[in-house]
Amino acid sequence: MFETLSDRLTSVFSSLRSKGRLSDADIDATTREIRIALLEADVALPVVKAFVAQVKERARGSEVSQALNPAQQVVKIVNDELIEILGGETRRLRFAKTPPTVIMLAGLQGAGKTTLAGKLARWLREQGHAPMLVAADLQRPNAVQQLQVVGERAEVAVYAPEPGNGTGDPIAVARRSIDEARRLQHDIVIIDTAGRLGIDQELMKQAADIRDAVSPDEVLFVVDAMIGQDAVTTAQAFMEGVGFDGVVLTKLDGDARGGAALSVRHITGRPIMFASTGEKLEDFDAFHPDRMASRILDMGDILTLIEQAQKTFDEEQAAKMAGKLTSGESFTLEDFLEQMMMVQKMGPIKNLLGMMPGMGQMRDQLNSIDDRDLDRIAAIIRSMTPAERQDPKIINGSRRARIAGGSGVTVSAVSNLVTRFFEAQKMMKRMAGGMGIPGMPGGGRGKAAKSQKKAKKGRRVSGDPRKAALGKASAEPPAADGPKKGGVLGNLGGKLPPGVELPPGFDPSKLRLPGQQ
Repeated sequence: MFETLSDRLTSVFSSLRSKGRLSDADIDATTREIRIALLEADVALPVVKAFVAQVKERARGSEVSQALNPAQQVVKIVNDELIEILGGETRRLRFAKTPPTVIMLAGLQGAGKTTLAGKLARWLREQGHAPMLVAADLQRPNAVQQLQVVGERAEVAVYAPEPGNGTGDPIAVARRSIDEARRLQHDIVIIDTAGRLGIDQELMKQAADIRDAVSPDEVLFVVDAMIGQDAVTTAQAFMEGVGFDGVVLTKLDGDARGGAALSVRHITGRPIMFASTGEKLEDFDAFHPDRMASRILDMGDILTLIEQAQKTFDEEQAAKMAGKLTSGESFTLEDFLEQMMMVQKMGPIKNLLGMMPGMGQMRDQLNSIDDRDLDRIAAIIRSMTPAERQDPKIINGSRRARIAGGSGVTVSAVSNLVTRFFEAQKMMKRMAGGMGIPGMPGGGRGKAAKSQKKAKKGRRVSGDPRKAALGKASAEPPAADGPKKGGVLGNLGGKLPPGVELPPGFDPSKLRLPGQQ
């Protein structure tokens, strides 16, 4: 979405990192590049002027001149201003004190209102609500049928008393839907209204009449993020004709420059509340200004990645797998397949890796990632027998040929998977053993452990018979009635140092002195 803007800003800041201090000329050059980057991203000119002026004012202040790293401080200022221009804080839905909460969707035709209605309903259902969709778009052909299909996929109820296709009164349908929701105990009503190919008075009057009939708690303006500057014009017209409380951006996954997201909120003063990032119903979430700013500056979006993992991974299953790894149990191909399927549920691998900091510099490598590779790996593993998944060492040449034939891949692809799995299995065992680091769980394989292991093996026997006999004698245990032969006294030539007394019952004659046989 913001690839162009992100690339330009990243290159601007990379030139600052080599400077120990920033002069006014450096600040002017940096803000000039930021201005160009924003204009190329199709951000509205008034927004660009306000943004650049604020960044320049703060960059010339004490927070940069007195900073230990001025370049990082400028990046922080730009990040703060991006968050502010995108809305500051995440705006949540306002729910009615007495259900149902009424949410009305408005926007141009083609903005994706009907699909977004299903996405919002599914998102609310996952939050524990019982939403109901209302088909109040009775003009567009098959709009009612489309909403019914979307509602079925989202597993939510749809109120569609009129067939549509130009027949029926949308205002009466919207008004009756409130009573229907109360009767069926739905706590949220989402009204899908009609759109047009352009802004006209008929559209505005119909939307305003529906608003007056149902008194919605939230009016959401749905705008296509790919229409650029037209998004600002459309938003201003809807603001004057109907009024709205929040903005929903659709098609954020498209190859667009992202100017609409940075412009609409600043021009209308209304927050961006939700964002649609794909065609699937699950490609939808609340809009977080701080996370979006972090993505634009290629600083990643770890919080969203963690939230997706928490929604996808089963806690009991994850705890079981973690316990298996830490206890040192074998990590099998069955476990590998299970983990891979759970990761796939989080979304395309390219999108997940794109949330990591600094991945903007590896965009070409990310674009080359194909999720079908994971499907091929899954096909290979599923073509194995349970015994082969548990113990891949038994997979010989004939078994590999059978697996390759069953999964539709080459034998070399099967061999590569098995080889890479063995490497991963070794890494898992090393992790379970604390990587050989003393103090880590399962660790302790340091110098002390090695010396103990060496001591158990005993001394090395020399090939010289005389040296071997001496070594054997010195290794004999001490006699029950005397000290160890060849001990300290023997090494002293049989004489005691002055002032040293022998213990009672000690017989020096039993000592083997040097030269004695």
